[in-house]
Amino acid sequence: MKPHIEVLTREQQARLVQASYQFRYGVFVRMTLVTGLRLGEVVGLRWCDIDFYTNMLHVNQTLNRLQRYDDDEADSKTEIVTQTPKSQNSIRSISMLPELVMDLQNWRTVQMQDAAALGTAYFDSGLIATQENGLYVEPRLMREYYQKMLAAANLPNYNFHALRHTFATRAMEQGMDAKTLSILLGHYSVGFTLDTYAHVLTDQKWTAMQTMANMYNMEPPLRQPIQFF
Repeated sequence: MKPHIEVLTREQQARLVQASYQFRYGVFVRMTLVTGLRLGEVVGLRWCDIDFYTNMLHVNQTLNRLQRYDDDEADSKTEIVTQTPKSQNSIRSISMLPELVMDLQNWRTVQMQDAAALGTAYFDSGLIATQENGLYVEPRLMREYYQKMLAAANLPNYNFHALRHTFATRAMEQGMDAKTLSILLGHYSVGFTLDTYAHVLTDQKWTAMQTMANMYNMEPPLRQPIQFF
């Protein structure tokens, strides 16, 4: 049985985007909605992965909190780990919309202000998603801010991955082909993309078939008397 995926409606998406401007990390919610990045990819993104000349975003690293087991301890612990994506398909490049480019440039200004305020106490991690002291924003903290944004927008507690699903759904609704979407999402196959977002395809098929209705709406020819020769 396929897991249920959460997708924001267009109206909910607009409300979330509007609310996101009230929060420090709102830029990363907006980024996810227009790139489909996974949470670990968002918080692992570095400035060196952004090319402002070509307006391309390159996914080369993830940051996650993973379990760690010590030989001399029975209990597991967790640690922050940065690593290259596990799948070769997840290493990819995504074109950035002009709005995202401006968002990132504005966010860079916020980082510079953080650095100026702390001086030598500021840690330059090279990451894009950072706290006021320059250290990384771990996934748990990003989720907490995301939940605050949902509450501000008066929306249900969608998980962060719903933003990725929403991006994919909007892309297909706008007519993006499955092959391109699969590449942008970093999926291992087009078949997986089609299977995951079959609900969108069903809606598209229904809409497309309605364009055929005019075949039955044509005016019938005027009835002519039958002539025998």
